[in-house]
Amino acid sequence: MQVEKPSRATKRSRRTQPVPEFPGCRPIEIRRDRIATYEGRFEFWDSDAETAWVIRDPTGFAHKGPSQRLTGLVQLIAAVRGDPIECGAAMSFLLPGEQGEPLRIMQADKAVYLNPGRSRMPDETGMVIGVHDHPDVVLEVDHTTDVRRGKLGLYEEWGFPEVWVEVPERWSPSRPAGRRPGLTIYRLEDGTYRTAPESRAFAAWTAAEIHAAMNEPELSAATSDALTRVGRALGARGRAHSDSTPPLHDERRDERRDERAARAGARTATLVAVADTILASRGIPGLASPLVAEELAGITDEQVVEALLRCADESDLRARLQALRRRPGPCPESRA
Repeated sequence: MQVEKPSRATKRSRRTQPVPEFPGCRPIEIRRDRIATYEGRFEFWDSDAETAWVIRDPTGFAHKGPSQRLTGLVQLIAAVRGDPIECGAAMSFLLPGEQGEPLRIMQADKAVYLNPGRSRMPDETGMVIGVHDHPDVVLEVDHTTDVRRGKLGLYEEWGFPEVWVEVPERWSPSRPAGRRPGLTIYRLEDGTYRTAPESRAFAAWTAAEIHAAMNEPELSAATSDALTRVGRALGARGRAHSDSTPPLHDERRDERRDERAARAGARTATLVAVADTILASRGIPGLASPLVAEELAGITDEQVVEALLRCADESDLRARLQALRRRPGPCPESRA
């Protein structure tokens, strides 16, 4: 598993430290020459010990549910913002040695990149410290584990800007004592994690709102309002950034046109995925045919999301979108 050698400016001491604690996990042997081809899930691997720590109890819906729901929630935010957001499941984070060989590897439940088009994204190997950009948010689900006693310190040492630690509402007999349901946000400030009531990356999305959204059986009105608020705030943040940059020269006119076309295609693809997610969460059958760009022209992302939340079925949805194209404005009231 050779990776690009990190630049001299990003090098730190690669001398390994004592292995942290991993409650709820058991050690298994994985030799250095086998780690590149190992396909199983683990929490942490150490090259000196040639050992990985894997979750002791099988991971079921109680563990996977919140991280799977987060993907859908983030796509709804992306639709309102108007720019794609990338979510990676079980992503590997590698600390490389002087020759690029992996010294230590962690795997997270979810990693979120708010601006994948402007980030040095991970490759098939994973995210390499000093080579790729850190994700904006990492999610760890503590169903039967306690990342505070091991992984959190490594995330801090490796410079991850924001970590969410979720303890699901669904209880398990093997959950560590004293672990109450809820979400804790750790934000890196001056090299140290401090708990915060809201996300810095996701424009003041609060820990309480995120926890509720990842645990509710259906998308509530409160969650829908929060997602719309966050998406609009992220969109405003992006527009403020672009407004502060100098205008492009005339010779880049064709490039701008191509970029607009690519953004339109990405928007349509995102809204198609959002439609599937919302309709499934409401118990409505998926669309017989995907939405196309012409059906979405002249309609804001917020209006599309509202139509998806109010429609009775596919026919009703397409009628609402047609009405919005003819007369932009608030989404018509539900006929159901």
